[in-house]
Amino acid sequence: MSRVLDTEILIVGSGAGGAVTAARLAEAGRSVTIVEEGPWHDPDAVEPFSMEEMVAKYRHQGACAALGSPGIAFAEGRCVGGSTEINSGLYHRLPAELATEWKASYDIAEFDTETLDHYASEIETALTVSQLPGPAPRSSAILDEGAQGLGWRAVEFARVFAYDERGRGTKQTMARTFIPRAIEAGAEVIPDCTVVSLRRGGGRITGVKCQQRHPSGDTEELMIRADEVIVCGGAIQTPALLQRSGIRWRIGNGLKFHPTVKVAARFPYEVDHDDVPMHRVTEFAPFLTIGGSASRRGHVALAIADAASGNLDEALEQWENVVVYYAAIRSVGSGKVLAIPGLRSPLVTYHLTDGDLSCLARGLVHLGEVLLAAGATELFPSIAGGPIARSRSDLLSWWNALTRSSANLMTVHLTSTVRMGEDRSRTGADSFGRVWGYSNLRVNDASLLPDAPGVNPQAAIMAIAARNADHLLGKL
Repeated sequence: MSRVLDTEILIVGSGAGGAVTAARLAEAGRSVTIVEEGPWHDPDAVEPFSMEEMVAKYRHQGACAALGSPGIAFAEGRCVGGSTEINSGLYHRLPAELATEWKASYDIAEFDTETLDHYASEIETALTVSQLPGPAPRSSAILDEGAQGLGWRAVEFARVFAYDERGRGTKQTMARTFIPRAIEAGAEVIPDCTVVSLRRGGGRITGVKCQQRHPSGDTEELMIRADEVIVCGGAIQTPALLQRSGIRWRIGNGLKFHPTVKVAARFPYEVDHDDVPMHRVTEFAPFLTIGGSASRRGHVALAIADAASGNLDEALEQWENVVVYYAAIRSVGSGKVLAIPGLRSPLVTYHLTDGDLSCLARGLVHLGEVLLAAGATELFPSIAGGPIARSRSDLLSWWNALTRSSANLMTVHLTSTVRMGEDRSRTGADSFGRVWGYSNLRVNDASLLPDAPGVNPQAAIMAIAARNADHLLGKL
């Protein structure tokens, strides 16, 4: 027999969407239960961007990929707080022109800039979104200096960081902010609890079948009955759960990434490696953005490996002088998430168009130009056997070298698998996340975004989640 738990509102997932939703509803006096597939780790237990963090907090310890030509590696958080525990904390509101475009294209109600800005302001206050209190670290200033040398635009992005009187920053993850707020308001969090399927009946979700793992290693079946079920598992796990439960209308199609290509840049001096650069080159935004990545020794080794052609040890000498940077695009292509019976993880595919590949090659060359303008002496592109660049003329070979078979691509921004709007022919949920055909089932995470926003989507996810939670409160 399964253990049975009753709650008013069940939230599946504790990332940016789930945590905001939980806090909003619990603070309004609702009975809220959060189930999280991953464990609960103290945010300070492991070093950010370390191998220990990947093992503890990443799904499949970081080894996720979308099949395609080329394949694209991606990262998902799998812990209380979701991907907010592992990302860089960079923050950018949804561009107003995109909100206007999405509202018109998908017939999204109450999706004007004024509404979104109202919720964004609340989120920014809660997370102490701010810029650095002092000068940017060298790894970040490099992007600004390179852009200035070329006459291109660059900006310092704000971050979800709180700074003390000495200027030391602490990333304001969901495990530090909205999850504690939800708990203080009476919400219950159940970590290490996998939702297997949703039970359906009469246009409603009648129960949620779970498997809870205990510290002893034992697994217990748990059935949760709730008046409202809100799925916030992210753009991969949310559609996978819905499909496993027999809910497939416009679910899992239209997956969007920011396909990303990287360059490891060597400089004639040591560069900091403790943080992710805050500056972004926005000359070609929103369709192409240039920024910096995590650059611990392991990251540097991975970034150099493609172009080092067997001379990795030599290339890693003075690795402290090397920083990893990237160029990311808003792709025309898209992907799919498909839950296959018998497999624990969904099949994820992604199709890059020829135009996307051309944009990535252009981005790679522009990235090289910025880094050389900032004083880089050697550039290793994430191209299998790719030519190492030491001068601007060397960059010309990158255009033809980046092919479907040679490109090593990745992403951390996943959206658009349960798109929202009133146009039922193109969406899986209504304007506020209610899944079509079900009165008490909602989605409230990155899945709802109709397209990749060209910036870190966390700000948009959280603003939309707060908006949708308030709309639900008005209906209860």
